[in-house]
Amino acid sequence: MNSQTAPPFTCTMSPNMPELLWELGGTLVLSTYQAGKIIFMSAPDREGIVQLPRQFDKAMGVAVQGDKLAVATRSEVQVLANAPLLARQYGTAPGMYDGLYLPRATYYSGEIDLHDMGWGKEGLWAVNTRFSCLSIIDDDFSFRKKWTPPFITDHTPDDRCHLNGMAMQDGSPKYVTALGTSNIEKGWRTNIQQGGVLIDVPSKEICVEGLAMPHSPRLFDGKLYVLCSATGEVISADPDTGKYEVITKLQGFVRGMCRQGDFIFVGLSKLRKNSSTFRDLPIARTSMFCGISVIHLPTGNQVGFIKYENSVEEIYDVQFLPGLKRPAILNTLREEHRRALVTESDGWWSQPAAQAT
Repeated sequence: MNSQTAPPFTCTMSPNMPELLWELGGTLVLSTYQAGKIIFMSAPDREGIVQLPRQFDKAMGVAVQGDKLAVATRSEVQVLANAPLLARQYGTAPGMYDGLYLPRATYYSGEIDLHDMGWGKEGLWAVNTRFSCLSIIDDDFSFRKKWTPPFITDHTPDDRCHLNGMAMQDGSPKYVTALGTSNIEKGWRTNIQQGGVLIDVPSKEICVEGLAMPHSPRLFDGKLYVLCSATGEVISADPDTGKYEVITKLQGFVRGMCRQGDFIFVGLSKLRKNSSTFRDLPIARTSMFCGISVIHLPTGNQVGFIKYENSVEEIYDVQFLPGLKRPAILNTLREEHRRALVTESDGWWSQPAAQAT
């Protein structure tokens, strides 16, 4: 069966993936703006992996905190919450799901090209790429500007440096990545292979320079990891010295990273051949598939993979839902979410209301 005749979202994987995900005791969350989906990947047993794709228009950054899940889309930020009481009654068989993420709020941000997001002490932080700043998303404005890189002088919607990644620490943004230090519209494109930077948010100091399209900075046990998308490298960066070490190099465009236990999950994307931004990158010749690579962090070895055969060509974010072996998710496009009624202690699936006469 080739990719043209296979069912949508067909994927292949290393034989150990179901057991690995089962042992880690949770579910992977993937966002793909190209396919317009949030995808839950779960291992309900040790034998296989199941997927649950849901439509979210141009899904980008995903933020997870406790029972909350936030998704940045084309012009909105949607916040969902887990309702385990209703999960048991959802689906074709009672007890199939152990979690159910339901829409709780929608923020109408407008098209500001939000990338990474994270929950913090002040609320929901988001990398506002179009306005080259970090923002708080709330119900008063499209966004609240909270921080800008030191080289940005004007707050206009022109994507000057392609600010994209954000690492949170103690409830606040600690590090961000940008593809350049330009202060003119889309000026970051002029040195895309070597112009990337890592910035310390509180001090506004540029910590590491010369990075190849950095994305997805993450702090794991106090150590800073960054993906260099244009070279396929996973690096460990030292902000104090400005140096970095290559942990591993993957054959593809890397973006989106999370950790569970001793393993990190890294998103791989196929590069668009018609993209003026990506087509001339050396990695374009080796970036042949889209999926997930699993890295054993203590050794840097690749120990597993998931490869999409169709439907998904680009991944933006990768997150992990601990403790949920097979959760479901509803968007606002599906009628079921209107019947889901939840309080602090109870949940009901209501019947459709009778039309008024």
